[in-house]
Amino acid sequence: MLGLMQNQPLLISALIDFAERHHGDAEIVSRRVEGDIHRYTYRDVARRSRQVARALDRAGVGFGERVATLAWNGYRHLELYFGVSGSGRVLHTINPRLHPEQIAWIANHAEDQVLCFDMSFLPIMQAIHAKCGTVKRWVALCDADKLPADTGIPNLVSYESWIGAEPADYTWPQFDENTASSMCYTSGTTGNPKAALYSHRSTILHAYAAALPDVMCLSARDAILPVVPMFHVNAWGIPYSAALTGAKLVFPGPALDGKSVYELMEAERVTYAAGVPTVWQMLLGHMKPNGLRFSTLKRTVIGGSACPPAMITAFKDDYGVEVLHAWGMTEMSPLGTLCTLKNKHLVLPESEQMKIRLKQGRAIFGVDMKIVDAEGKELPWDGKTSGDLLVKGPWIIREYFKGEGGDPLVDGWFPTGDVATIDADGYMQITDRSKDVIKSGGEWISSIDVENIAMAHPAVQMAACIGMKHPKWDERPIIVVVKKPGAELTRDELLAFYEGKIAKWQIPDDVVFVDAIPLGATGKMLKTKLRELLKDYRLPGV
Repeated sequence: MLGLMQNQPLLISALIDFAERHHGDAEIVSRRVEGDIHRYTYRDVARRSRQVARALDRAGVGFGERVATLAWNGYRHLELYFGVSGSGRVLHTINPRLHPEQIAWIANHAEDQVLCFDMSFLPIMQAIHAKCGTVKRWVALCDADKLPADTGIPNLVSYESWIGAEPADYTWPQFDENTASSMCYTSGTTGNPKAALYSHRSTILHAYAAALPDVMCLSARDAILPVVPMFHVNAWGIPYSAALTGAKLVFPGPALDGKSVYELMEAERVTYAAGVPTVWQMLLGHMKPNGLRFSTLKRTVIGGSACPPAMITAFKDDYGVEVLHAWGMTEMSPLGTLCTLKNKHLVLPESEQMKIRLKQGRAIFGVDMKIVDAEGKELPWDGKTSGDLLVKGPWIIREYFKGEGGDPLVDGWFPTGDVATIDADGYMQITDRSKDVIKSGGEWISSIDVENIAMAHPAVQMAACIGMKHPKWDERPIIVVVKKPGAELTRDELLAFYEGKIAKWQIPDDVVFVDAIPLGATGKMLKTKLRELLKDYRLPGV
């Protein structure tokens, strides 16, 4: 017997329709590429998204065809989120921080028909447009008078002239909720990037889950600043969850330095922010020497890589801001876990609560996870035993676009490439990436643990732990460090800082000071590149 409920597909167009009808006057604030502040409302987003859909109709872009973006977080990008997917096309967000040749390869592999870009990236477009064989229309996200007369790019039009003449009386089509809605390529794989292809159903379910109280806890009372880029796993789904709840959105554009982010937070009374640790390092680095405080910020979700304990402490103790530690992947849409305390934890001493907050958190409803050994045997949830982390759920990848890499699943579970522990309460903690874990004398050393201790030293700005070949122990850890500006720190001082904080055999054998640690396009440390830079390094005494 089937239930007797109305059968309405879960479609992204329903989100913007809902926001227009029930939260139409809620603000969307954007710092534009031009540097000025733009303001309007969800009502305006809905109207202009329908104009985007009409423009795609007029351009002959077919159902299911891909529309690419190279754009910062801003209102025009948001309109494309809804106008492209809502009309049955597939939104393809491309990371502009990738090498131009890789961008061209991705656009061709996705068979993008239209490519919309912020003017910041005009030089990239000029360099690659002739190599992008499937792109028929190039759209610069700017006013008509901001488009240079001769860019050398054929079929280029300004966004405002492209959608401006279109009527807004568009009726969103109805179709199967499993239809593809957006796609994002991940560089966290071997070989060429592979694309995760999200559906309308998976996106809506993820938006619901992300807004839950024990996850991001989003509401119409929030003003959200997504510093995490809209080209990186759809800004962790925040644009969709914000439309679902009616939250105010504040977009930072290209200005992600500490001063710019702080000033925007204060001016727009931001209550909630999301980003990777490197961005918050810049923010805290601006605030402390200038004696600044937050007026309204209450919570920040930090993901992308492990948040150093010192950062959690600084936000909480110095500024009264709760840090929500999150974990996920492009292949997971991306949220898998988020760290919030349970009722029984509220009576624990602060030091015990901190031990929990340092973990990546509990699984969100819709995500199941387990840890296994090398033979695939499931391991106990005791908070000590570590193993390969596997996940499954309705917003987790089944296979990559065009079948790249074959079947990634293991008995229906997706292998994340992370090594983790899970405790009896279900709190998961990443101990390493499987490719970064260090094996010394037959014992595993967590590079994350070694890095977190270094990051707690007041003179350390950034730290990366990598394993180096050793004739006796197979591998030994070293810590690569960027010092804070003006700070003094010696090798022996930092190694002494480890005493009593970690087992003696896990203390790094050496400290290498560098001016900068290479970062990837999403702000993660590139340990593969770091190893290349240190290929001539030799451990002391070896």
